[in-house]
Parts: sequence; C-alpha cells; structure tokens
Amino acid sequence: MDYYQILGVDKSASQDEIKKAFHKLAHKYHPDKGGDEKKFKEINEAYQVLSDAKKRQQYDQFGRAFSAGGGPTSGWDQGGPGTGQNWDFNWSWQNQNQGQEFDFEDLGDIFENFFSFGGGARRAQKNDIKKGKDIQIDIEVNLEETLKGIHKKVTLSKQIICDRCHANGAEPGTKINECVMCRGQGQVQEVKRTVLGAYTTFAICPECKGDGTKPEKPCNVCKGEGRVKGKEEINIVIPAGIDNHQILEVTGKGDAGKKSGEAGDLYVRVFVRKHPVFLRKGDDLYVTQDIAYSQAILGDEIEVPTLERTNILLKVPQGTESGKVLRVAGKGIPHFGSHNRGNMYVELLVKIPKKISRKQKELLEELKEEGL
Repeated sequence: MDYYQILGVDKSASQDEIKKAFHKLAHKYHPDKGGDEKKFKEINEAYQVLSDAKKRQQYDQFGRAFSAGGGPTSGWDQGGPGTGQNWDFNWSWQNQNQGQEFDFEDLGDIFENFFSFGGGARRAQKNDIKKGKDIQIDIEVNLEETLKGIHKKVTLSKQIICDRCHANGAEPGTKINECVMCRGQGQVQEVKRTVLGAYTTFAICPECKGDGTKPEKPCNVCKGEGRVKGKEEINIVIPAGIDNHQILEVTGKGDAGKKSGEAGDLYVRVFVRKHPVFLRKGDDLYVTQDIAYSQAILGDEIEVPTLERTNILLKVPQGTESGKVLRVAGKGIPHFGSHNRGNMYVELLVKIPKKISRKQKELLEELKEEGL
C-alpha cells in the first residue's frame, strides 16, 4: 500500500502535516491502547520513510523498491544470478571495482544525476539546518484532573531567542552581509568522482553554515547563532479525558531555531496516577462497594462515591448476589475531545462478618430453622 495513503496525506504534504498525521494515527492504533499492531507497524514504517527528506525523495522516485534503510529490497536481495543465495549488493560493487567503496547513499546520488531521477542534484535544505530541535517532557496528573482538563505551567531549560540580537546573530548596529563563498545560496557545489564518472552535488556552505549571510560582527552574547541557552515558562493545556501515556504536541515550543529559524515542537507525555478507589479502563470507571447480607437479601439504597468526590444513591435490587455489577451511566471519564462521558461500574460485594453479636447469632439461628 502507498505510504501516503497509509498516513492519509497528499504527496505534496509538508513535514509538519506528515508528523501530525502520524501522531494522530499512532495514538489511535497503538497496541498498548488496544489498537491494531499490524496497522501500527505500517503507520510507523510509512512515517520512517516520509519523515526523512532523502528517503522520501527516493520513495517518490522508486516507490517501495527502496526500503526505509535506503537500500534496494524485494528482487534486489534474492541473490545473484544462479546463486540461490542472498546477494550483498554493496559487497558486490566493492569487489568488482577493486576496493573502491561506496554505499547506497552514493548510488542514490549517481542515479539522480546520471539518469535525471528527481530532477537533478540534491540541494541542502536551509530550513532543516536552522530548525530547532524537538523536546519531550513527562507530566503527571491525578485521575480527578482528567474530568475537566487542567493547565500546567512548566519551566524548561532550552534554546531561546537571544535578547541582544533578536535572533539575527549580529551585534546590534552592525551589518549582515551576503556570504562570499556561496553568494547567499547557503550551499556550495561539490564534484564527486565514481566508477560511473563525475557528478555534482550540493553541500551546506562551510562558511555561513547554510544561512547564506554572515554578520559583519557576530553577536557578543550568542556568538552569531541568534539563540542562547535559557529558561522559558510554558503553559500546557491538558484536555479533559487525557489517557495514560498519551502525547500532546505544543507547536513551536521546542528549541529556538538558529538565526530566526523555525522553532522545534514540544511533546508532552502524560502519565495518569493510579487512584486508590477507582480503576480506569478506557473511559469507564470501576469501583467495588461492600453491602451487608441483609441488604443483599432485602434490597436497599446505598451511597456510592464518585470521582467528583460526592456520593450518589444507588438502588440494590432484592436478592443481589455477591459480585453483581451495576452500571451508572455518564459517571466515567469524558471522551477525549468530547463532552460525553463513559460509565461507572459498581461491583457489589456481600460482606460476611467474622464476628457477630449474641443477638445476631440468635436471629440467624431462627432464619436457619426457616430454611434461609
């Protein structure tokens, strides 16, 4: 199946759209949440390819003939002609060309240039170079906090925008000039020679590090990076119905990018603490409630706790057996992203006392004579 179809995105989808589609589907099909393990593996495989610029380019050119590892699959690894054994394609090239080694990454470059796959030589991605790294943190919440959702403030040590140069990397009052080496392109040409001949690639400019410009005088604080190590307080909105191990994405709250580059994202993994009374299964709650023998026989109304820390009245039917489960609609956890709630299930356990009074014993003896 097509990787784009697996993630439900167009072939023109941006990296952010691919990432968001992956996180949504991964949450839905994760085996730990009762999802389809086979489907989850397909989603993960598709993301590993499409999230990598080079692998995605090769996939767009060759389809699934190229694996996520960057090398040929399928018929390519079934062995050489007449061997009946696996064929190490990389080893083959090394030995046939007197030790002149190159890997599948080199092959990809050769194919792209000599056979015009992908429209020519690959170019360095300036936005990827300048983009800040993603950050992941863990947060704990109580089960009660999943009812209405909460705000959590956290202070992160991370890369933040430099206050002195305001992210441009130049000392205030000085000029920012075009890089002389790459003439503002952020990349330079490299000529590589292989057994198939010479070909041209583009590499990140070593002088300006891919930016295309150089400050006349680098900022004294950030040394020209446009960012420094610092702290930032971030308000994280944790929605109602959040589940254990669920991951939230806070766009643009990762590390600041270099020289006004795009910031990374913050990923918040939420842990829901175990409750001493209630057990959560999905969006439903389970609780046990002791009842007296007489209540089980005659029926009664009893008070049952709820997660809102208030009690409700629950009718115990006459002749209730120990272990009977009663459902209380709408007293569970809210469905994520919805106002509707799951249910609460109350398991009734008939309590048998270890010690009884003389009067209770006499009454039970009378009931025994009555056949009860």
